Amino acid sequence: MQMGIKNALIMFLLALISVCNGSRNADRHWNILSPRKKNVVHGTSISLKNYCESWRINVELNNIRGFEVVPQECTAYIGKYMTSTQYKADSQRAIDESHLHLSSCCTLKGDGKDAWIFDVDDTLLSTIPYFKKHGYGGEKLNFTTLEAWMRETKAPALEHTLKLFHEIREKGIKIFLISTRRDCLRDATVDNLIKEGYHGWSGLVLRGLGNEYQRVKNYKAEARRKLVEEGYRIWGIVGDQWSSFDGSPAAAERTFKLPNSLYYVS
Repeated sequence: MQMGIKNALIMFLLALISVCNGSRNADRHWNILSPRKKNVVHGTSISLKNYCESWRINVELNNIRGFEVVPQECTAYIGKYMTSTQYKADSQRAIDESHLHLSSCCTLKGDGKDAWIFDVDDTLLSTIPYFKKHGYGGEKLNFTTLEAWMRETKAPALEHTLKLFHEIREKGIKIFLISTRRDCLRDATVDNLIKEGYHGWSGLVLRGLGNEYQRVKNYKAEARRKLVEEGYRIWGIVGDQWSSFDGSPAAAERTFKLPNSLYYVS
């Protein structure tokens, strides 16, 4: 009887050690969220980190569209990414490609008609400080509070695009800023841009009463069309949303997408 109890106890201890080792081995592959539960999809074990990274990548690829909020289970992961060195490295790579294009693409005629387009939010100025206070995209976007924050003119510059901005300007290329901000924010936007080191742009296009409710991609395509009709050659566009490039005419020689999985604008 005692031998049976002893054997059962040994078996229990061995099983417990096996479970602990399994958990330790599983955690070895985890580096951000350390979830305790994994899902199995088509026979493959999928962690929460895998799921959230897949969601983020597919936002960047424009496969996931029209989302109003970041999935609640992924807000911590998205917040960590958007404030990480990886986000900076990904942004810098896009800017590096812009530099390469700029150095080889453009036969400038010196007639004042060479142009480059930038978006404003999360292209020249960062809204990450705002979204840090609002769940990193986990809350549905409140335009009233966002615009109130914009009026404070505290949005920091994105250093990688600040350098590109001035390199383009120094080449004699005219810079046009096309933003989804409303025209009532013009003074605050100009003040914020200048305070962060931007100056010398040739045009700042903001949404007025006539296009405030127009789809963003149509509004931006129309702004590009006007530039083309005025004879401008658009050598590049830098933006963080696909709506900065979509629509007809595409007009630009090249487009460069910066990472942003906090929100979607179409």
